Amino acid sequence: MSPLEFNVSDLYVDLRQIVGRRLLLKCEGFNFAGSIKLKAATEMVDAMERAGELVPGATIVESSSGNMGIALSMVAASKGYRFICVTDVRCTRAARRMMETLGSEVHVVSSPDSSGAFLGTRIAHVQSLCRANPGFVWLNQYANPGNWTGHYRSTGPEIDKAFPELDVLFVGAGTTGTLMGCARYFRENRPSVRIVAIDSVGSVTFGTPSRTRLIPGLGTSVRPQILDESFVDDVVHVEESDTVRMCHQLVRHGYLFGGSTGTVVSGALQWLSSAEAGDDLTCVAIAPDLGSNYLDSLYHDEWLANAFLVAD
Repeated sequence: MSPLEFNVSDLYVDLRQIVGRRLLLKCEGFNFAGSIKLKAATEMVDAMERAGELVPGATIVESSSGNMGIALSMVAASKGYRFICVTDVRCTRAARRMMETLGSEVHVVSSPDSSGAFLGTRIAHVQSLCRANPGFVWLNQYANPGNWTGHYRSTGPEIDKAFPELDVLFVGAGTTGTLMGCARYFRENRPSVRIVAIDSVGSVTFGTPSRTRLIPGLGTSVRPQILDESFVDDVVHVEESDTVRMCHQLVRHGYLFGGSTGTVVSGALQWLSSAEAGDDLTCVAIAPDLGSNYLDSLYHDEWLANAFLVAD
């Protein structure tokens, strides 16, 4: 079997004893790529192969802050493609090493774009590589429908099967592939489910002002083309200091999750509190990855001290 075929699709953690509310966390980090991004990476590559846009010997190029780069490194290694990941200085050392170990080439940009972030610079570098090398293929996860159809076909139906009584689904917004795939699935199959997007303060995805962000994963400095806000019922923005606090709260109970999960759980609790939601609601939040790639950042005292002061 291919390493792409292994995934734990039905693991949920009830966080009630930790956060004081019944919130079920769908854990997506149990595959060989370590994150939910393996679904979208596989879908995008398979679709481009079917369309004849990816042929043997091609080089895949993509911009990523970490998890998509790791997932595409695994897909490329499994299928025999060369892969170049364009990332930036916020990408964790562990993520870079994992990509390189899987045989990928990693380009790290260090100059911010006009907004003060790095995504624009990363995309410009990808486009420059493709112009100079006709055999290079940019998947463009920010506009590629395969980014959301992978979740429309898998993540959404998995949650629906496990919780036919679902009331609210909390989904982090990065490239918005997971968000759009799940939102489209439930709009078509169970429109009563409320879709709440969780974003980082400083992200421009939903039209809020840009601000420097230190934790890779959620949030963007360039609005993703695949986003359709008509499928989203509510949006919650989370401060990065709250992300760190939640990650540390979870790890004290033995759950080592990544920054995106800390953001999603913190945002879900904000929504549940502000909505004065009763405890009878069935609420699921999606945890995109685990925390092993964040040991040198989110879980490192020196990094936290240099990044920002977080009261424990």
